[in-house]
Amino acid sequence: MNQQKTFLVFGASGQTGQHFVSLALKEGHKVRALVRNPAKLTFTSPNLEVQQGAIMDVPKLDELVKGADFVISMLGDAEMQKKEKINTAFVQKLVPAMRRQGVKRFLYQAGGLSAPPNQPLSPVLWTIRNTIARGYIGQHEDNEAVMQYLAEAASDVEWMVHRAGIGSNGPSKGVLQRSKKDISIAPFVDCAAYNYRLIMDPSAIHTCDLSCYKKG
Repeated sequence: MNQQKTFLVFGASGQTGQHFVSLALKEGHKVRALVRNPAKLTFTSPNLEVQQGAIMDVPKLDELVKGADFVISMLGDAEMQKKEKINTAFVQKLVPAMRRQGVKRFLYQAGGLSAPPNQPLSPVLWTIRNTIARGYIGQHEDNEAVMQYLAEAASDVEWMVHRAGIGSNGPSKGVLQRSKKDISIAPFVDCAAYNYRLIMDPSAIHTCDLSCYKKG
């Protein structure tokens, strides 16, 4: 077993988040989770610490961050993100708290239709974003603002962004790998497993890559 680590997870009660927490616990790690509704977490463990709260108001953020080895954000609220960039506002508070507590590694899960800093989307992804996925524009723009902030103001943090092609629930379809241009639509369980591997991969630091299934 790998050396036990402490994961601080935001978005733990979401569909990708629940798979991620379950995997981290299964691998023998500790998980600290901030969730709005603890009842949504359908499992318990002596290594799981759950705190109730929302990212819009985390009065003891430094306490939450203290002692974590890795911080993972798998947050998304399409309706709220239509009105304001809630994830950006949160990450702008989270990163200084990480600095104060000496926590370096941060993974942010965005979507594949969110463009990385200073780079355009491919014509295919741009078309999808502006047609069938237009209802999620606020979410894409919030993700892009987070990535821009990390790139411009957090070079001292070991951040990484997974621009995921999240599909729906269902069985695993294989193992996802990092890619600059290819994206696969994957079930929540595969995105969670990918995030788990990515957060421990030093070669992923300061990347905003897509993920796709290994060929062959």
